[in-house]
Amino acid sequence: MVVKTQGIVLKTIKYGDHSLIVDMLLALGERRSFVAHVSAGKKAKMRQLLFQPLSILELTYDDRAKNGLCRMQGAAIVTPYSTIQIDASKTAMALFLAEFLCYATRDEQDNVPLFLYIEQSLRWLDGAMAPCPNFHLVLMMRLTRFIGFFPNTEDDQEGRYFDLLNGCFCEGVPSHGEVLTPDEASKIKTLMRLQYETMHLFKMTRAERARCVDVILRYYRLHVPGFPELKSLEVLKATFD
Repeated sequence: MVVKTQGIVLKTIKYGDHSLIVDMLLALGERRSFVAHVSAGKKAKMRQLLFQPLSILELTYDDRAKNGLCRMQGAAIVTPYSTIQIDASKTAMALFLAEFLCYATRDEQDNVPLFLYIEQSLRWLDGAMAPCPNFHLVLMMRLTRFIGFFPNTEDDQEGRYFDLLNGCFCEGVPSHGEVLTPDEASKIKTLMRLQYETMHLFKMTRAERARCVDVILRYYRLHVPGFPELKSLEVLKATFD
């Protein structure tokens, strides 16, 4: 059966001389991997340039998958980005988020709201005129609402720790040791309140932002099996002052 839908490119791997394996999050709310034949010719149906990280594509594919891979029959950019691929800071952020989303969403099925959230977030980033160094923090924290481990901030009180394993505030240090000190725990609720439109009001130094990224990724590693160290993290940390 031929399926036509939209998807977000998360990862590509060269496959032979003229093909790519393309890992995507589809508008249907699921993750799929495809084999795409690419060519540099003028009459080529698909060029490698289409499959840049986080590109939003309209694609058609044969759903009769063999060995888990579907053959992509055609692809086209839905709406070209105007800034993400020419602004150095946004490009670094896109590379980081593509790698992050590749692991954070890999077990998702039938999660249409997740796709819509990511798609709308990417369009916001592309349209932003002012620098947005906190964008990835907001996206990563709010993404937890869609994949099932949104932190419980109801018991937030001054002096409490934050239990990373159970996603809640606590009065003392839990036996498992995966915890934030009261000083760092106090920032969790602030991060959860941030929105793209207002995040510029929350000022952070490079060191503070880097620490927030490390904590959020630590939280994901505790809740997403097999979540690895991200290769693109150091490039991202060096991008924003």
